[in-house]
Amino acid sequence: MATIVPPDPEKSPFDAQWFERACADLDENGRRLLRDAADWAGEHATGILATTGEPLAQHSAAVVLILAELGTDAQARASALLTVLRPDSSRNERDDPLFKRFGPEVMSLVQGTRALLRLGHLAGQATDQATAGTDQKEMQRKMLLAMAADLRIVLLRLASRLQSLRWHAASKTPCPKSFARETMELYTPLANRLGIWQIKWEMEDLAFRFMEPDTYKTIARQLEEKRVEREAFIGETLERLRTALKEARISADVSGRPKHIYSIWNKMRNKNLAFSQLYDLRALRVIVDDERACYAVLALVHSMWTPVSDEFDDYISRPKPNGYRSLHTVVADAQGRTFEIQIRTHEMHEFAEYGMAAHWRYKEAGPRGGQVAASGGYDQKIAWMRQLLAWDKDEADPSKAPNGPEKNPAGERIYVMTPQARVIELPAGATPVDFAYYLHTDLGHRCRGARVDGQMVPLLTKLATGQTVEIIAAKSGGPSRDWLNPQLGFLASPRSRAKVRAWFNAIELQQRISQGQAMVEKELQRLGKTAVNLEQMAQQLDFACADDLYVAVAKEEFSLRQIDYLLMGGKSRAAEAEPGAESAEARIYGSRDDSVARTGKSGVLVVGVDSLMTQLARCCRPAPPDSIVGFVTRGRGVSIHRRDCSAYAALAARNPERLIDVDWGNTGDAVYPVDISIHAPERPNLLRDLSEVFAKLRLNVVSVNTHSRRSLAHMVFTIEVKSGEQIGKALAALNELSGVTAARH
Repeated sequence: MATIVPPDPEKSPFDAQWFERACADLDENGRRLLRDAADWAGEHATGILATTGEPLAQHSAAVVLILAELGTDAQARASALLTVLRPDSSRNERDDPLFKRFGPEVMSLVQGTRALLRLGHLAGQATDQATAGTDQKEMQRKMLLAMAADLRIVLLRLASRLQSLRWHAASKTPCPKSFARETMELYTPLANRLGIWQIKWEMEDLAFRFMEPDTYKTIARQLEEKRVEREAFIGETLERLRTALKEARISADVSGRPKHIYSIWNKMRNKNLAFSQLYDLRALRVIVDDERACYAVLALVHSMWTPVSDEFDDYISRPKPNGYRSLHTVVADAQGRTFEIQIRTHEMHEFAEYGMAAHWRYKEAGPRGGQVAASGGYDQKIAWMRQLLAWDKDEADPSKAPNGPEKNPAGERIYVMTPQARVIELPAGATPVDFAYYLHTDLGHRCRGARVDGQMVPLLTKLATGQTVEIIAAKSGGPSRDWLNPQLGFLASPRSRAKVRAWFNAIELQQRISQGQAMVEKELQRLGKTAVNLEQMAQQLDFACADDLYVAVAKEEFSLRQIDYLLMGGKSRAAEAEPGAESAEARIYGSRDDSVARTGKSGVLVVGVDSLMTQLARCCRPAPPDSIVGFVTRGRGVSIHRRDCSAYAALAARNPERLIDVDWGNTGDAVYPVDISIHAPERPNLLRDLSEVFAKLRLNVVSVNTHSRRSLAHMVFTIEVKSGEQIGKALAALNELSGVTAARH
């Protein structure tokens, strides 16, 4: 990169010397375009200062030189000169003087770069709470890339940020720590991911210099050599290694660069090392054709320099969990200067650079290890951009250039911001309603309007990356049914549609509950049974709670006559076939001799009382080791319930004085009846398959009660078990059957 020299404000930056450096590798058309852009910028930008205080003309001229070093085309360099000009928002794009003079390609680059400048301004104004944490920084990086459909826009932004840092350093103008921190959190990771190393390390060093000036100076003093001397050492070492490889007839690409100050500090911090413990202040990389050559190079390196013990890693034979493969070794020369060498094949290098083990994934994870999470489409775009950069630098045949990221509209994402500059990721085509539901379900329900970039817009407006969205909400209320109509386009996110659908389902459920409750209460009034416990009655009718009974009644899936039958002495709705409904069937089998149903010995001890009759409640059928409680009945001793039994809860609320402590005593070999509730789609041999499960587990089936509605079977198996362990095994085996859902009744 160029040496940092303070600009001369009295001198025009667009002189002949600058022009030759800026156009060194351009053809005649490119030189003409850049000269035209420089003339335009010199006319419009002279005397104007950037927000940092740097003259805009000097800034844009320096950015062009950075882009020239990166090998960008003439259009990108011209755009860097024109971006600084303020757009005329009152003009149509085709009437814009820039469009007429420089064409659509340059205009597109200018507009994209201006959008990123606006994003940076908003992010800089964000509250600490809105952007706290790595997730928000990651979102900002994603949004920056999503806004930059053209890679050159990202390069323009990175080059501009680097020049701002250089200007602060050269002019001795204090750099705000927030500016340096934003560089470190947002821009250096992007440069890293795109593989633009020369921009990455210089931005890191400059930002670190402004964020931690004392630490920076301390490390700089500790370095034995100046950067030039370290680079000279790397150059000499590279030449010696290349010569040795050539003599050994090993074809290899060898490269290297010295570590920079921020990298040194970062490693000392992450690994808790002292400066004297660092072995890789200098690093080389050797890329060969195959694995055999990797180990041949390793042997050659260890014969030329002294290997440092305990500093060798063979990630070829033992790859990292993310698939990364390479040989890492640290060696020392005759003067005791240590340096690291990485050895890998071209295939390993491609995988490390572009695959799931890309350098940024484990480098940025830091001391925590692991990988930085990112969506597949985002990763594809990163990989494509990095490959495109590599192709540009190699000056390969244009026919071999990558075709760009795979088009996948369904998987594309957009990134918009709240008024507090919090970045939100949404699917492409998302609307303000989607945005509201992402922030909070209740806000989505109450959403009535929206402002996008300060302007009121219809709720079905399609949002675009980089926009700022503000929701206008009512104090109460719910969504519109129109939002569920896909033709109207109010919602693009399945998550939002599910929330709207859930709201209407909940409203419908409450309406059915109210309707069914009114019907049940009316029937009870007709029967003169208004004092009936509705929760207990619902459970006797095989419903989990009264609300389920009300819904079934409202949906005409349950006949009110079964309530009449129950209250007149019947046991359950399964005893009477409902007219018009599918048939119900009950099968009764014999209990084992050691069943508590036959012996009457429950194995339950009543605390503080001897010889008190106990019986296991049929509503919840407790079995060891269930947590149990007792209720003193009138004339039938103590009824034993599971502690979580809803019927017991109702009894306890009405008669708390009749509660009593109980516990399991010596149950011996006794078996206990428990009910298993099973739901499954009707199919041939369903009952046989279920029975086989119990037979394999050697569990005795006492009874089976089955009925069906709308091709769905509901069965209650009463089985006899010794302990809760047998219940767990039975449920696990039943739930493995296709379509079967089993639970303790």
